[in-house]
Amino acid sequence: MPTAKRKIHAHPNVGFAWLRMIGAIIVIVDHSMPLLHPQRLTIFPASWHMSPGYIALMGFFAMSGYQIQDSWARDPSWWRFTTRRLLRIMPPLIFVLLVTVFVLGPLVTTWSAHDYWTHIQTWRYLVGTTVLFYLQHQLPGVFTENPYPFSVNGAIWTLPMEMLGYGLVLVVGLIILIGVPRWFLFLVLGGMVGADSVLRATFEYHGAGGSLLVVPIGSTVSFLVPFVIGMVLRAYRHRVPFRPLYAVILFAGYLALSQTPASRYALAISAAYGAITWAMNWPKRLESTGKYVYGSYGTYIWGFPIQQLFILAGVRQVWLLILLAVPTAYLVGQLSWNYLEKPTLRLRQFLTTPTPVAPAADRERQRGLAGQH
Repeated sequence: MPTAKRKIHAHPNVGFAWLRMIGAIIVIVDHSMPLLHPQRLTIFPASWHMSPGYIALMGFFAMSGYQIQDSWARDPSWWRFTTRRLLRIMPPLIFVLLVTVFVLGPLVTTWSAHDYWTHIQTWRYLVGTTVLFYLQHQLPGVFTENPYPFSVNGAIWTLPMEMLGYGLVLVVGLIILIGVPRWFLFLVLGGMVGADSVLRATFEYHGAGGSLLVVPIGSTVSFLVPFVIGMVLRAYRHRVPFRPLYAVILFAGYLALSQTPASRYALAISAAYGAITWAMNWPKRLESTGKYVYGSYGTYIWGFPIQQLFILAGVRQVWLLILLAVPTAYLVGQLSWNYLEKPTLRLRQFLTTPTPVAPAADRERQRGLAGQH
């Protein structure tokens, strides 16, 4: 009698969770340099023209493209899809904004209480950032004496771009539902790559094209390239060999091309394929650790103000800021996951979902992908 094949990889949700947490920590580490030395954009030497935080964000967007496309494929209902997305991204964001405006702001502002509460920018920050596409970066008198006075929470600048990615999945999904072949995804990818080639955003420059309200169009397009690659990889997952060796080769290719114009394409491809491949091949022995790394979203959106608070308290060494901010942001992220995000996500049980129609071989993998998204 044949024996069942032993599973050697963890569920993909564990791999995605680990990679997102690693990415969030990398972003916090990379922010530590410009927060103390604004003339520096990254912790890497300027001559490298490379940022670990930017690479991590490319991986973030690729993983989102894969997982959000998977969410749509499992339940192609526009209103349930939209509700799930809002339940995932908005409650933690609104909470961090409320705490920032109503707790941190009054405690640390250099303005009088009357001036802080009556200034329009206080309320513009709360309302504008909540709706994302009018995102604000400054509160009256808050962190204005820090070396980096330009933003209270600079990390959340990518959230409206993420929302645009969700909208792209919805629009493309509806187009395919009416009978357009799924290779339409390649046309979307080609359009994104073409636009990125014209706008030419990098971590050093938002690119041409201006902005959509306050969202830089060039940077948005650059991040949506790996996002759409993630969508394509999900759609053609049965034909793609997700092998770590190939991921290493692609990343080595990016490093070799990092000083050339081709680096933007090499980065998007290597970050997208690499992040998704490592998630699919995450070690089985780490499967039980998933509960310790699901707080990446909270870690990400709380990291920047936590760093600003430590700087306000007198921290002026990059290494010390990293040493203090990373574990603090991690702990706050875990609290956010366990006491805000998980309870909020349970509201999804009230959404009527049809019985999955995927092949049996896919169902276990799909259940894993549903974990965080």
